[in-house]
Amino acid sequence: MTERTEIPTDLSQVPVDPAHPVVAPGAYLLELIPVPVEDVDRAKAFYTEQAGFVCDVDITPAEGVRIVQLTPPGSYCSISLTAGLPQMQMEPGSQRGLHLVVKDIEAARAELIGRGVEVSGTEDLGGVFYAWFADPDGNTWALQHMPWRK
Repeated sequence: MTERTEIPTDLSQVPVDPAHPVVAPGAYLLELIPVPVEDVDRAKAFYTEQAGFVCDVDITPAEGVRIVQLTPPGSYCSISLTAGLPQMQMEPGSQRGLHLVVKDIEAARAELIGRGVEVSGTEDLGGVFYAWFADPDGNTWALQHMPWRK
């Protein structure tokens, strides 16, 4: 059985999270990227159990519609897996090269490999290091390490 998010009926029930940035006037915060998948449950299991993402939302707001929102550890930007929303429809597996910036690429690779994710070897592309993996639908991800980043 899939665990689902309860939708608050009153805004006072929504907890305040001081870690989230304030949406200031004139700001355009990129916080959600759709990832097209064939099977939402299979993809949710991959991202939570193998890739280590946190499931923030899993709702069915209308008949035939499902929205799952998942966040990589430490990220302000999440991904969405959806079904039944024509505005979000894309070919499953067509998302390419989403980047996850990491402090230690070898530690990140080892963690993912330990969770059963097939990750490429590390490549040095001119001082920026990359390792690649894909979800079960073929959407591709890059671990990216920029040594100068604090």
